[in-house]
This record gives sequence, C-alpha cells and structure tokens, in this order.
Amino acid sequence: MASNKTLIVIAGPTAIGKTALAIALAKQFSTEIISADSRQFFREMEIGTAKPSAEELAAAPHHFINSHSVNTLFSTGDFEIEALKLMEVLFREKDQLIMVGGSGLYIDAVCNGLDKLPETNLEIRAKLNKLFTEEGIEPIRKQLSTYDPEYFEKVDQSNPQRMIRGLEFFLSTKQKLSSFLTNSKKQRPFNIIKIGLNTERSKLYQRINLRVDQMMEAGLLKEVKSLQSFRSFNALNTVGYSELFAYLDNQIGLNEAVDKIKQNTRRFAKRQLTWFRRDDSTAWFEPNDIDAVTTYINQKITKPEQ
Repeated sequence: MASNKTLIVIAGPTAIGKTALAIALAKQFSTEIISADSRQFFREMEIGTAKPSAEELAAAPHHFINSHSVNTLFSTGDFEIEALKLMEVLFREKDQLIMVGGSGLYIDAVCNGLDKLPETNLEIRAKLNKLFTEEGIEPIRKQLSTYDPEYFEKVDQSNPQRMIRGLEFFLSTKQKLSSFLTNSKKQRPFNIIKIGLNTERSKLYQRINLRVDQMMEAGLLKEVKSLQSFRSFNALNTVGYSELFAYLDNQIGLNEAVDKIKQNTRRFAKRQLTWFRRDDSTAWFEPNDIDAVTTYINQKITKPEQ
C-alpha cells in the first residue's frame, strides 16, 4: 500500500463529541468512518452505547456499527484483523480514512498491533469466575489493583470479564498484562494522524450527565429490560446496563441507578483520558474546533514527518 495513505484517528472520552467531528472530517475528505467503540459493534445495544443517530449514519458511511450480536465473541484481536482487511479495501479508493472511538485498546490494536500473549491457566480462570459469582467483583478488584495497578487504571472497572482477564494473566504467568500491551509496535503500510478531543472537566461532566438523562428519556430502561436474557454475555457487563440490571433485581432504586450510571461514566471518562494521554503523538483539541483540527491534519498529510 502506498505511503500516501493516511488513517486519521479521533479519540477521547465518552460524550466529548467525537462522532460529530468524525462526520465533518469524513465529508471534507470524502471518505468513510471505522468505529473503534467496543460497545457499538453490538446491534442489540442501541441507546446505552450512544450510537450515531440514523441521520448521522446517513451523513457518512460507517463500519463496525451494529456489525455483531451480543452473543458473539468479538475480541480486540478479531477487530485488528477485520479492520485491517477492510482498510486495505477502502484505501484502494480513498487516500484518507477516519477511525473514531473511545476504546483505546481497539485503536492501539489497529495502529500498533497486539503482542502475542503467553497462554494462561484455564483452571485459574474458572476459580476467579467462581469467586466473582460468590463474592462479587470486590476481591478481584483488590487483587488486580495490587498485582497490576497499571492495567487496573486502564481497564473498564465495571467490566468483570476484563478485570478477571488481567488477574488471571498475572496469576498464570507472574507477569503483568499491562507490560504486554505496550511492548512492540508493528509497522503499518499507512500514515497515522491522532487527534484527541478534550475540554474542561466540568463541561465534560455536564455533557455526560446530560447524555445519561437523554438516554433514560429515549427508553434505556426498556432496552435493558429487553436484554435481560443476554445479561450473562460479556458485552452487557458495562456502564449503563449493569446499574439498571441491579435496579431490576431490586438491589437499588431507579434514581440511585441513574446516579450510578453518571458516576461510573465520569470515572470511565477519566480512565479513557489517562489511556489516550500516554501517547505523545496525539494532538489535543477542543471538540468544536474543527478549523484547527482540519488545518493540523492538512499540514500532517502534506508533511507527515513533522
């Protein structure tokens, strides 16, 4: 593939405005959008994942939105393979492609590649799953934060399977999973420009709280009720769904569940920013500063080494 091909990555915390910028850039460069949001893959999860609206999906071609079912395993490695295959096809017609999302590991998989990980002990996984079933996430959270604090900081802490995976890896190999996620960088046959979006924390938190209220008005509770038969699947162990399952189980009241969604989403946004900020090649902008983003991208396309 020719080196004049460029992947433009739009990253940042949830609710910051990544979709709007991605669509504006896709129109400007007459190109297509690849979603790197690990929850928007799943067609059954509509409201709680803040997918682009029908109008937004019509404004520019999108890929990896509603591409899989919650009962399908779709790993980071699967995404790396499928996204690179798709990009090879799209780059035949396009000089630029847009990748947008808040899932740092999925973006890293495409930009840098994943390390080949040692095998883990499946008996340890079974024991940890049993521990989680019997005592909840707290003992796993405590051990993971002790053994691999770097992974603990990055991981979605409302996702038990990701937390169990990190602890299982350490207990099996006596090595930190975090140390394997940043070791090597595969060479890709295209240039990469990384744009990060952020704003004042109070503004971001306001956007998050408003989005959660809008999701509830749009029928998030009804959506969660309709997914109760799928609740054991990993895709649904996530913010916005876990809290409402707790409400449906009569563990907490509805107002408390909504407050917890806001609180857990704010925590998730902080972890997303921690992840993206560790990459020095990311240039940061306010979400509405489309002119500055466009100028920066055009400069980088013209002189990619700068």
